[in-house]
Amino acid sequence: MPGGRLTEEDRRLIAAGLAEGLGYAELGRRLDRPASTIMREVTRNGGPDDYRADRAQQDTSTRARRNNQPQPPAPAPTDSSYGRDPKAVQEFTESFTDLLVQQGLPRMEARVMACLHITDSGALSAADLVQRLRVSPASISHAVGFLEQQGMLLRRRDPGERRERYVIDDEIWLRNLLASLQMNNALIAASRQAATLLGPTTPAGDRFDKSAELLTFVSEALQQAMEKWREHLTTRAKP
Repeated sequence: MPGGRLTEEDRRLIAAGLAEGLGYAELGRRLDRPASTIMREVTRNGGPDDYRADRAQQDTSTRARRNNQPQPPAPAPTDSSYGRDPKAVQEFTESFTDLLVQQGLPRMEARVMACLHITDSGALSAADLVQRLRVSPASISHAVGFLEQQGMLLRRRDPGERRERYVIDDEIWLRNLLASLQMNNALIAASRQAATLLGPTTPAGDRFDKSAELLTFVSEALQQAMEKWREHLTTRAKP
């Protein structure tokens, strides 16, 4: 069925087409599938020069059986000394993850952020995150690298500790806004350069010029918001 899972017959047609020297686009047309589907199928099963229909079918069935095995329950959060309802915490964590995804974070990065947020310490090691999220260390490493680049977490190793911990604190969103401000300013500079290059009176140049104006307003608003937040924290800290 178009759009459904590839069948054994589909795989035989792919193998025959590859032997004829057909490209992914032509194979996709013949099978009424996207070329990207054919490319993923071939890539994960030996590549164009080593694709075998029977082996691909067997490997796919093996992966499906493995994925259908029931997963062990996720370990309970360690910060459980406040009488919280574990089910309610889990449901909130999932909804907060979805919210972060809607805001533009990749799902793995969103899961790491949600996991850190619900801990009272705000700090977890890579091993902690692997255990809680039940993913590979490589997935955690990639997500942490992205979040650190965005200013959304910090790495910390306390004296006497061997393992790094990934930390979020009260300034997490302030650092994220600062990263956004820096990117915004870079876009302003590029837009002004483009307006000058293309000519401010041309349609393309005018488009870039207006973009620079809008982004300038955004940067000024972000800067003011950050200053007001710092003033608020100073006032709040006074006895």
